[in-house]
This record gives sequence, structure tokens and C-alpha cells, in this order.
Amino acid sequence: MKTDVLVVGSGIAGCAAALTAAREGADVLVVTKASEPEDANTDWAQGGIAVTQSDPESFAADVRRASDDTADPDAVDVLVSEAADVVDDILVDTLEVDFDRAGTSSSEDDDFALAREAGHSERRILHVDASTGEHILRPFLAYLSDHEGVTIRDDTAALSLLTEEGVVRGAVTLRDGEVEPVFAGTTILATGGIGACYETSTNPPGATGDGIAMAALAGADVSDMQYVQFHPTAYDPRSDPNVADADADDAPEPFLVSEAVRGEGAVLRNGEGERFMPAVHEDAELAPRDVVARAVARERDATGRVVLDVSPLDFRDEFPDLADLCDDRGVDPDDGIPVAPSEHFLCGGIDVDDCGRTTLDRLFAVGECARTGVHGANRLASTSLLEGLVWGTRAGETAAEQGRDEAREIEYVAPDDRDPALPKAFTEKKFDRLGETMDQYVGVERIPDGLRSARARIRRLKGEADAYARTRVSRSLFELRNACICSLLVARAAAESPSAGCHHLTESEEAIHADD
Repeated sequence: MKTDVLVVGSGIAGCAAALTAAREGADVLVVTKASEPEDANTDWAQGGIAVTQSDPESFAADVRRASDDTADPDAVDVLVSEAADVVDDILVDTLEVDFDRAGTSSSEDDDFALAREAGHSERRILHVDASTGEHILRPFLAYLSDHEGVTIRDDTAALSLLTEEGVVRGAVTLRDGEVEPVFAGTTILATGGIGACYETSTNPPGATGDGIAMAALAGADVSDMQYVQFHPTAYDPRSDPNVADADADDAPEPFLVSEAVRGEGAVLRNGEGERFMPAVHEDAELAPRDVVARAVARERDATGRVVLDVSPLDFRDEFPDLADLCDDRGVDPDDGIPVAPSEHFLCGGIDVDDCGRTTLDRLFAVGECARTGVHGANRLASTSLLEGLVWGTRAGETAAEQGRDEAREIEYVAPDDRDPALPKAFTEKKFDRLGETMDQYVGVERIPDGLRSARARIRRLKGEADAYARTRVSRSLFELRNACICSLLVARAAAESPSAGCHHLTESEEAIHADD
């Protein structure tokens, strides 16, 4: 099969790239592992999408400050300068997303109910309750499904990139057990993050780092992999006194408690009922995520639990979706919501320029799998959807120009598939071991000895996955291989890099648990 532009992934960044490329007249094929919208990270996004208000420099300053002053200033300027136009064009005018309204303003420019989250110096976040992602992604997918220039193949995994003398010519795909090469003029990776590398994550289970692993194997530059952001407030069944066994199969599922809740006044209290964030940072609960996550982890270790006290706000009225999630799990918000840090977002990834071009010819990357430089060592809240939109549109336009009528077939060797399939439990157990290793050694805080242990364990897991994948074509095996590759990249980068932002390296286990 041939196409002008191949997009791998169907989150907001992939959708933006596909839409823009189709607008430029390219024939676009989207292949995605997702079979339902909720399989994509975008659908899980709660807080919203930050937009530039009357003071763009304030927005840019907030992004840089949250990044521990490591963000690329040029990339930040691109994000901030294009935010309003791309949000208006795609989300407001094209998709007609029904963002929450203030209900009290007569001004058309000010009638959106703008939220504030940690790290933001003002209210600038568009949202739909606390489930913004699904209100963006689902109409986006429906719109693309009706677009004459776009074809979507769901439940389709990309196994590897097709290359010819350093030029990417498409990808090998797997659908319904059938392997098929897709030859493309240009290829855009939009495969999301690496949440499946960790035991505890706010990502969907399909976030196995496929794009990053495929790009790395093909020779593309990858950087800043040590910067794995942990969200400080995910519901924690392990410290919920109403949960008898948090590890049981029927234990309640964790869920993300949006940063917007703290933006509206909720506070964090330790197991002794003490509010602790004012002593940690001048912005207290609205400090950058990495600061809050480390503080929550330490207080939880020291006092047994941390809860988010939502009594300062009308929680059920302001966040009905989150209230429903609490009700589903038997959590009474009036008693405080038990929380703990959880893997949330990868700030690094495949190196790209301001148009999403990687270091390999005709290969682009957008969204969480890409390292644009916007986030540096730590991402500012509610900028991931915006980054996906801005770089998705830029990459889509550039890829269309370069890829139109340029697809051509090349010789390729189909993967070997001669041995019997493995039982499902095989990869499940390997993923469990990988997640336990990453949570234990490559989490919120890291020590050199732990990172060495992690690398040794992950190399063994990757060796097993590689050995079985040589003679079997299995989506789960390829996902395991990809997750192992990404985990190794994270652990290696963490061992070789000084602390910054969400990468916090200490010298000993005792230092991690020492009082501030």
C-alpha cells in the first residue's frame, strides 16, 4: 500500500498532523493501535489546554520557569505565538469544542471559563469539566473519518520503520494477524508516551513507547529521556483505608485528580492532617509538578498517606466528572482523596526541529513521543495538548509538501513468524517485572546504585523479548520490546545526567527519605 503521508497514532498530535496534511492536498493514511478513543492518551487528558492571553510573555515565562529554566526559548516562542490561532482554527472553529463558559461575561473574547493550574501565573486554561481530552479527541476522530483526504485504520500496530540508505519510506504494520508494508512519501510518528513502562501510570496501557523505540532502532536521535514527569495527585488505593487489598484483581482502579482541583483551592495534607506544601515552596500546592510530586512521595513515606483536601471548594459542583470517579470507587471526597505520584508524561523523546522533522530524512515526530524542547526538564500543566496541536499542524504541512506523490515501494524483508504464539500471560508477566523495576529504581527520585540495578534487569528482559520476537510476529512481543528499549533509554540517561526538573538524582537511599 502507498500513501503520501503516513501518520502513526491517533491522539491530538496525530489528528492535527493528518488534518493539516489533508488540507494541503496530500493523501493521508492514519494507522493506530487504538480501537476506541480511550486507547489514546489524549482521551485521558483532564485539565485542559493552555492558551495565550493578553500577555504572551507571561505564558512563555511560566513555561520556562516550570522547566527549571531548561526549555528551548525558541521552541517556547513557537508554542506561545501560535497557540491562539491553532486553538481557534481547529478546536473552536472546525471541531466546535464546547469549552466551559464563565456564564457571567458579555464579552465574546472573555466568555470562556479559564482555569489556573500549578505553575501558571494567571488563568489561561480552556477546559470541559475535568475531561477535556475526550471532548476534543472524539469529535476530532469523527471529523477525520468523514474527510475525503484521510483514511483511518484502527487496531493496527506499526512494527518497524522501512528505511533505505537513511531515508524513511514508511512502516511495517500488523492488523488482524496480517503483516503489510505501507510505503509513504513521509512518515509522522505520533505514538504517545511510555506509561506502560511503569507499574503505576496515568496513561492507557497501550502507551508502550513504540514510536520512540522504532525511531531509535532506525538511527534517529533521541534525547532528554531522563525527564519523566510524575503527576503528584493520582488516586492511591494503596493508602485508602476503605480498600482491603489494593493489589487484588477487583481493587479500584487509580485515576488522575486534575491539577485544576488544586488550582481552585484544594490543599495537600499528610497522614497527620498537616498541610505541608507551604513549607516546601512559596507557591505551595501550585508549585511545579516535580516539586509537588517529590514532596507528596516523601510525606507519604514519612506519615503513611497523603490526601487531597477538597473542602475549600464545592468539589461536586465544580468537578462533577471527578466526583463520579470517586463515587465509583467508594471514595468520599469529604474525607480527602488519597493520592500518590504516578508516571504521567515524558518530556524527552525523538529529537525534532520546529516543524517536527527528526534527524532521519522524511521522518517526523509529534506529541509526547517527540522532544521539541518546549518542556525541557519539566512540563508546565496543560501544555501537552497545545504542543500536540502546534507541532502537529507544522509537521502536517511540511510532511505534505515533502511527501506528495513521493511514495515508492522498496525491497523489505518480512518479519519471521515460524514459531507458535506464546501464551498471553508471558508478556503480561514480563510487563509486570518491567513496571516493578521502573517504579522501584527509576521513579520520582533515583540513586546511582538503583539505576545500575534497573539497567541490568531491563537488559535481561529485553534480551528475552528479542529472542522470542525473532521468530514470532506478535503485537504484545513488539510492545514489550519497545517498552524495554524506552526503559533502558530512560535509565541510561538518568544515570548520565545531573538533576534537573523531574529528574532528581540523589546519592543514597537514605538521602531520598531524609527530611527536607
